[in-house]
Amino acid sequence: MKFTDGFWLIREGVQLSYATEVRDVRAQSKRFTAYAAVKKVTRRGDTLNAPLITVDCFSPAEGVIGVRVTHHSGKRRPGPDFSLTGAPDGAGAVRRDGTVTELTSGPLTLRLDRAGPWSLTFHDADGRELTRANAKGTAFATTGDGAHHMLSRLGLGVGEQIYGLGERFTPFVKNGQVVDIWQADGGTSSEQSYKNVPFYLSSRGYGVFVNHPGAVSFEVGSESVGQVQFSVEDQTLEYYVVAGPAPKDVLTRYTALTGRPALPPAWSFGLWLTTSFTTSYDERTVMSFVDGMAERGIPLSVFHFDCFWMREYQWCDFQWDPDVFPDPEGMLARLKAKGLKVSAWINPYIAQKSPLFDEAAALGHLVRRPDGDVWQWDLWQAGMGLVDFTRPEARDWFASKLKPLLDQGVDSFKTDFGERVPTDVVWHDGSDPERMHNYYTHLYNRTVFELLEKERGQGEAVLFARSATAGGQQYPVHWGGDCWSSFEAMAESLRGGLSLSLSGFGFWSHDIGGFEGTPDPAVFKRWLAFGLLSSHSRLHGSSSYRVPWEFGEEAVDVARRFTLLKHRLMPYLYGAAVEAHHTGVPVMRPMVLEYPQDPACRQLDRQYMLGPDLLVAPVFTEDGEVEVYLPAGTWTHLLTGERVTGPAWRTERHGYDSLPLYVREGAVLPLASDDRRPDGDWLDAPTLLVHPSAGPGYAAEVTVPDLLGTPAATFRVRRDGDVLRVTASGTGRPFTVRVAGGASAEGTGEVSVPLT
Repeated sequence: MKFTDGFWLIREGVQLSYATEVRDVRAQSKRFTAYAAVKKVTRRGDTLNAPLITVDCFSPAEGVIGVRVTHHSGKRRPGPDFSLTGAPDGAGAVRRDGTVTELTSGPLTLRLDRAGPWSLTFHDADGRELTRANAKGTAFATTGDGAHHMLSRLGLGVGEQIYGLGERFTPFVKNGQVVDIWQADGGTSSEQSYKNVPFYLSSRGYGVFVNHPGAVSFEVGSESVGQVQFSVEDQTLEYYVVAGPAPKDVLTRYTALTGRPALPPAWSFGLWLTTSFTTSYDERTVMSFVDGMAERGIPLSVFHFDCFWMREYQWCDFQWDPDVFPDPEGMLARLKAKGLKVSAWINPYIAQKSPLFDEAAALGHLVRRPDGDVWQWDLWQAGMGLVDFTRPEARDWFASKLKPLLDQGVDSFKTDFGERVPTDVVWHDGSDPERMHNYYTHLYNRTVFELLEKERGQGEAVLFARSATAGGQQYPVHWGGDCWSSFEAMAESLRGGLSLSLSGFGFWSHDIGGFEGTPDPAVFKRWLAFGLLSSHSRLHGSSSYRVPWEFGEEAVDVARRFTLLKHRLMPYLYGAAVEAHHTGVPVMRPMVLEYPQDPACRQLDRQYMLGPDLLVAPVFTEDGEVEVYLPAGTWTHLLTGERVTGPAWRTERHGYDSLPLYVREGAVLPLASDDRRPDGDWLDAPTLLVHPSAGPGYAAEVTVPDLLGTPAATFRVRRDGDVLRVTASGTGRPFTVRVAGGASAEGTGEVSVPLT
């Protein structure tokens, strides 16, 4: 939200009060509070009839400093609030030296000098200024409609670039954009987003998290062009500056605060196929799809039933449509016999025709209007109500309706929707409707995820979720929502996924081929390669099927090739998944995350690193022409063996069976011998594909996890003259070492391969 009229003036109807000078500082050992007057005080009379802004500075965790700016502290705080972790007594240390007060937490220091004009400056461990809230950087505003806003502005350095703020389909670098943190079901072609996260990451090596679950308005160099402004309609604004120095360090600290991603089961990394949305299907159709994939040699891991597995007008009643699926238990057993997992679509809305509507209403499990009536509308489902997840009994009730499906054989749920949450309602726990609008999805996904953990066991729970906010990364996987079937939509989907990954989300997927419309075969084939080189891979559409043979035999070949490739890469990919689980560093990584010091990487949004060592550049053209940037080092194309020395921009042309897929110099890629499934025995005759760095000092190490994410075997690689020696620990089974472009050898324990 903008409050000023250019640089000099204030917008009509707006009154702005800025923190101007420090009148008092009260310090404790780990925190301090500053009191700022909103005008220069030259005599005692200036202290009368004037506001005072209270600024609390504290550290909830090492390397994180919080600032809470308050005008009137007596405002009722009904919640909800983000659930944050940290040291109970704080993690910082306060030092005072004359007029200067400093709070230091790990490599981050906040400095306030009461002798000068108001300024909060944040410094890294080397004393370098990261950002600051200057003279107009801490304020409150009132508007003509009586609204009260708190706002802060943090400076942007020359050339500083801002990323994140959730899944955003607008330009990858957020400078110059207005970003409103407000859940919306707006597709992938607008400024609206399904996954809004009030956290941004700076190219200068820090992040900022605004601890407010409701509407937060960001002006990223779009009002005051040298600053990021964020504001809330409230009496208090709380934000956290998160230290680096590297972007990965920022994400590690941020996800320690808001929650780390759970580790999805290995089977979920395989190919998912759905019925699509409004297409006609029954068990015969489903089995024809499943058998068709098997007949064509395309391994399938999960089959998903979209909305119409339930009866029309009755979403959700969690009952199979008996006219279409008269024997659901038998059908699920038959799918299980083919080695498949099963996913079912749900949402948190109960249609009036559903028998569950009256039950939920009578039990008080549906959200109500202020007059006590159940909130209803006809958008999406006729007369639908909304489950009130702030009520513990409602959460238990909702989970109890899903449990029979798990007992029947369903393994996962696609938790669709959760964005269109009204604000003219009363919540059971008294939550503020505006704050609950974004937060609702968190309660919804948590309810379902925790049920899956309870019933399937920890490590087996996985969702396919559309909506999320801060902390939602704990309940993977999330997919990119409703995109069109075009190259442009394919590119905007990738932008959204990369933006989400810089917002703390470790796993992400999208609808291969696009959701709306029917893709041209060229679009579908190019999207197959991209989708199967994402953390999770799903074929899904709206009004048309997404089985590959609908798009020609070449599409079948492409689907087979990249599914088998992904299965071979699973020891490597699951290692990256374990890293995401433990550190918050995502599986799909924007180039700036791996190469923050390379200026050429800072705006790249059409390529990414898949894990630490694989560079992927999807092809967005029919003729196969694609631009790709390779940072410094020697890169080896995984499919062709071509070696290229970077830094270099390249224009390449690829057939549908290929794309730029480069391995970083120094990498050791563990490859599975079994390409038939994603969750096989990865230590059964694996191949270590080694891309050694030049020079005598080369050494590397790679750990292969088991299906629970526990380290199962470690392979240590070192150069010994003209020989590469690989030593295995944790396994006594045979493995093969293959040097990229060179020799290979097989053995157990220790394997040596000549480099020349």
